Amino acid sequence: MQHGNPDVIVVGGGNAALCAALSAREQGARVLLLERAPHAERGGNSVYTDGKMRFAYAGVDDIRALVPDLTEAEIGNSDFGVYSENDFFDDMARITQHRTDPDLCEILVRNSNAAVRWMKDNGVRFMPNFGRQAYKVDGRFKFWGGAPIVTWGGGVGLIESLYRAAETKGIEVVYGAWVQDLIHRDGTVSGVAARIDGVTRQIAARSVVLACGGFEANTAWRTRYLGKGWDLAKVRGTRYNTGDGLDMSLRIGAQPYGHWSGCHAVGWERYATEFGDLVRTPAFQRHSYTFGIMVNGDGRRFLDEGADLRSFTYAKYGHVVLEQPGQFAWQIYDGKVLHLLLDEYRTKYVTKVKADTLEELVRKLDDVDPVQCLATIREYNRAVKTDVAFDPNVKDGKCTVGLAMPKSNWAQAIDQPPFEAYAITCGVTFTFGGLRINAEAQVMNTNHEPIRGLYAAGEMVGGIFYFNYPGASGLTSGAVFGRLAGASAARSALRLASAA
Repeated sequence: MQHGNPDVIVVGGGNAALCAALSAREQGARVLLLERAPHAERGGNSVYTDGKMRFAYAGVDDIRALVPDLTEAEIGNSDFGVYSENDFFDDMARITQHRTDPDLCEILVRNSNAAVRWMKDNGVRFMPNFGRQAYKVDGRFKFWGGAPIVTWGGGVGLIESLYRAAETKGIEVVYGAWVQDLIHRDGTVSGVAARIDGVTRQIAARSVVLACGGFEANTAWRTRYLGKGWDLAKVRGTRYNTGDGLDMSLRIGAQPYGHWSGCHAVGWERYATEFGDLVRTPAFQRHSYTFGIMVNGDGRRFLDEGADLRSFTYAKYGHVVLEQPGQFAWQIYDGKVLHLLLDEYRTKYVTKVKADTLEELVRKLDDVDPVQCLATIREYNRAVKTDVAFDPNVKDGKCTVGLAMPKSNWAQAIDQPPFEAYAITCGVTFTFGGLRINAEAQVMNTNHEPIRGLYAAGEMVGGIFYFNYPGASGLTSGAVFGRLAGASAARSALRLASAA
């Protein structure tokens, strides 16, 4: 490490941590970033994302500002729509059952556009999210769900861009640096204890930003806080998010906040790796369920696949899959919709069966009651409303009638071969419980006082997401609160330095 103590230490190596480090550096602080993972696995959960970002925008001019090489032909063939701050607020309120902290939610929404532009200024490249957030209908792409852009190269491209910016701006990064404790006295944090190259070192700093993730990779903590069965879930991202930052904060009196029994969890390849794998993980996603049905081992449907746009249901449906017998389900599609399935359905990392008849298909579904499954499909087919047009870009109202478990949109009979089915389980992304922070991203203690010198960002911030999650808002939250935490930590550190 470089000679002399840093002004600000940032703990973590993903999007939120890097945004915090860059923001602190902008204020003139000397910044040290401590990443627990080795260089080859750097990036936290962010590197495993597909790079979508939800933000408030007023129309195509906001998209053009982020994607300057957008062509006139692309603009002419696209309906980017508008996603206002009020739309963002409404989605956050609705999806979290009105529990999202209003002050934190306001910071997130009001700063979302500026944060994405700031990321662009720091070298992050964006492109329109054709195909995943827009389907082509009548020769035109219509964007839906409030997430029209994605980073070039997905999460890998995002992380590479941010590390490149950090290097350019003189931010020191140490890999394999496992921060295990906070140096503190009388309610003030003044550094960290980190194990580096097998040796525990005390590193002093005037401010510390914790941006080292939740506890989703900690089997014991998942079971303790999320409940029975969560030790059986797959982990979608990094194996290093084991709750260490939360643990060391709670030990010095930080206030736990938010939905500690909640998490972001999705339908995931049934036989996926235990933790994220940068080569295979993108292929494990199974998010096209809105165009088919899901059945459990009993051969029965168990949720409304068309309750809302995918962006507003996928992060809670992993919970429901985990509750099924054997913690698995099968997604079933017919020939009419196979062209709509996302690219990952067409990779080699899938548990898939295919058949020309429904009778043959149900016999191929491992661990499923074939008689009941066939009866379920036939009952569903009879219930589909036929006088409403199918439209993949909007909640089309094409529903079932008379079923105990309805399908509210995109309901089409499963009757056109070839038939395909995909086996899924639950994949946990990140946990919702975290620390309480104030409007400066400073961590609060259980006496409702700010802990001097300690700030938090990213998944460590509690109180933003409850029960569910508007798709693509995680990276935005990490950027907004990372930028805020870094600036606040730097200003505090520099004030202390000038007073010394």
